[in-house]
Amino acid sequence: MLLLAGALVALTCAHLLWLRPRLLRWGATSEEARRRLPGDEEVPNAQIHGTRAVTIDAAPEDVWPWIVQIGYRRAGWYAFDFADNSGIPSAKRIIPELQHPEIGQVIGDEGYTVSRIEPPHLLLLALHHRRVEWVRKEGLWPRFGNSTWAFILEPIDAGRGTRLLARLHYYLPPGIHLVYWPLFEVVDYILEPMMLRNIKRRAEASGRGRADRSRSGSRSGSGGRTRTYDQAVNSRPLYH
Repeated sequence: MLLLAGALVALTCAHLLWLRPRLLRWGATSEEARRRLPGDEEVPNAQIHGTRAVTIDAAPEDVWPWIVQIGYRRAGWYAFDFADNSGIPSAKRIIPELQHPEIGQVIGDEGYTVSRIEPPHLLLLALHHRRVEWVRKEGLWPRFGNSTWAFILEPIDAGRGTRLLARLHYYLPPGIHLVYWPLFEVVDYILEPMMLRNIKRRAEASGRGRADRSRSGSRSGSGGRTRTYDQAVNSRPLYH
């Protein structure tokens, strides 16, 4: 029994001191994780600090449309749709009617609202719940705490590429830690990296499609017609 208890203590310490910090800064450099970013000041007493990042071979202008349309029952979160978007597949196309969210607009049942927009470089989402609220979404789920979630798009390679940072700050009310860690944080270890990878795939494909259109438009006397990525995916249903 003592051996089992010792093993559990050792595993917990390994997780908290070694594994958890690395999972919360998936893809990000130490400098990126330490850097002050928009939204940090809104939750100064946050207990959870996450910074994840991915490099995208597409200009910020090609990445931004995929970021700005995210949200529950919007374009989705580009991750586990059955769990976080009521089973509706995340969009594989740019949706024109979702490109202009307004400050204060709620973009999901989680309660995140648009706090700040600076196209094509910053989308800042925030939620503030003074007490625990319960909502029905494939079951009964709590909404709680104060949080900011920032998506920062930084140009690299003379503007031909993008460094996409996702910064999460979260303050949890007393006692919520016991629920948050097993039910939310562990799932987040998987969901946000998946979201960033899927944004990368979509943006790089649409960026190549735009480049192909530009090249084909500069040609003259071409008898054939090549269907680009954007033309292909824009012919699909809204959420497919």
